[in-house]
Amino acid sequence: MAVTKIKPIKSTLSKALDYIENPDKTDGKMLVSSFGCSYETADIEFEYTLSQALQKGNNLAFHLIQSFEPGEVDYETAHKIGRQLADSILGGKYEYVLTTHIDKGHVHNHLIFCSVDFAEHKKYISNRKSYGFIRRTSDRLCKENGLSVVIPGADRG
Repeated sequence: MAVTKIKPIKSTLSKALDYIENPDKTDGKMLVSSFGCSYETADIEFEYTLSQALQKGNNLAFHLIQSFEPGEVDYETAHKIGRQLADSILGGKYEYVLTTHIDKGHVHNHLIFCSVDFAEHKKYISNRKSYGFIRRTSDRLCKENGLSVVIPGADRG
């Protein structure tokens, strides 16, 4: 079962990227990948894309976390699911950095993506509808990979 949450990054983008790329958490950066940018220079590349935005806003990027049930998934599968999630929800239009952290009792993915797409220079709209799509996509990918899914309203106590 994967639980997801998303929050905007309004400042300190480079700090957020440094945190998710920490070699101690990502098996020496073996579990770091990116799309549309290099993870080493993603903050600079995001900044350039943001400068091209058609509408200005406060958000530099979004930080999506996908946490798996302890012991349910191995690192490589979690990273593969994270990449599939990123590709599905972002449609190949947004630069992103994806990492899988293995330093806690549960495997979890961090996805930071630019708030502006590099194809049309439009802002990503984060709302209940877009989060519902993230949630459904994560659940579908978990099912396809033989993992459990969150059942809305079920007591997980």
